[in-house]
Formats: sequence, structure tokens, C-alpha cells
Amino acid sequence: MNEQEAHSLLEIADDELIVGWRDSEWTGIAPMLEEDVAFSSIAQNEIGHARAIYELLAQDRGVTADELAFDRSPDEYRCTQLVELRLLDWEKTIARHVLYEEADAKRLERLMESDDPDVAGLATKIDREEAYHRMHAQMWHERLQDEPRYVEALEELQPLLDARGEHTSELADLWDEMTMVRRSQPSGTSW
Repeated sequence: MNEQEAHSLLEIADDELIVGWRDSEWTGIAPMLEEDVAFSSIAQNEIGHARAIYELLAQDRGVTADELAFDRSPDEYRCTQLVELRLLDWEKTIARHVLYEEADAKRLERLMESDDPDVAGLATKIDREEAYHRMHAQMWHERLQDEPRYVEALEELQPLLDARGEHTSELADLWDEMTMVRRSQPSGTSW
């Protein structure tokens, strides 16, 4: 894998990890039971995709996937600001879901054309699973496309999709939650 692909893969892994955590926050409080289950499943898939990508990257770096995912400081993450936000409004969550899935499909398409068989193979596997996320997002988009609050949310969140490098203040709080157990383990212990 070349350096550009490694950079892109780390961005995707960070996005998948963070959006997975954010999607999981809807478990038990989504507007309907089916969406509790759907968002929980989507969150689990996203975190699993992050894990698979971190594992691929970790092989080249001589570290573990967990070290890549959790032993960096918040400012070392390469995720987009879009995934960092704790969104407590359903229409904003769906707007993020739609925007994210559209962008994710494009970058997976590029990675599936990689000359590196490991990268192309992993991207193909992830894309098969992401097809269900895209169908879910599209279903909600069609349902909400004429709702003013949803349209406003799309317009508000769109610019954050490409905002990388500068993080929102919400990422540090999420990082604290994500790494609390790992940081509390005594030195030298392993799970």
C-alpha cells in the first residue's frame, strides 16, 4: 500500500470508529424501536470496519489495531468534523447519515480499484456491508426530503463533511469516553 492509500485508510478508519460511536448513542432512544435496532447494527458495522482497516494499517506500522484506534491523542485523529458531533436531533442524525454514506461510497469505490489486493479486497468487503447503510440512509432521505428541519440540517452539516485537521471540541469528550477503560488498565496488563 502506498502512503496516499495509507493516509486515506486512516481517515476512513477514524471516520468509521467515530461515526460508529455516535450512531450507537441512539440505541434505546431512537424515535422508534426499529431504529434502535437499525442504528445499533449500523454502529456495530462501522466500528467493525474501523477495526478491519486499523488491523491492515497496523501490520505495516508494527503496532496493534487497538493501539492505532485508542492510543493516539484526539488531535491525531484524521476524522471529519461531521462525525465528531453529538447530534441529539433525529433529522440532523439522518442528515449526517445520508451525507456520510454518500461520501463513504465514493471513497470505497476508489479503494476497490487499488493495486494492493489487500486494500481492494477489504474495500470490496466493506462496500458489500455498507450497501445496507446506504439503503437505510436513502429510505430516510426519501421520507424526510420535504421536511424543512431536515433540509436545513443537510445544508448546515454539508460543509463539515470535508472539514479535517481542525477538530470540534466534542471529539475530546468522546475520546475520553472511548478510551476510559483502556487508559485505566494498569501498565503491562492485557485483555
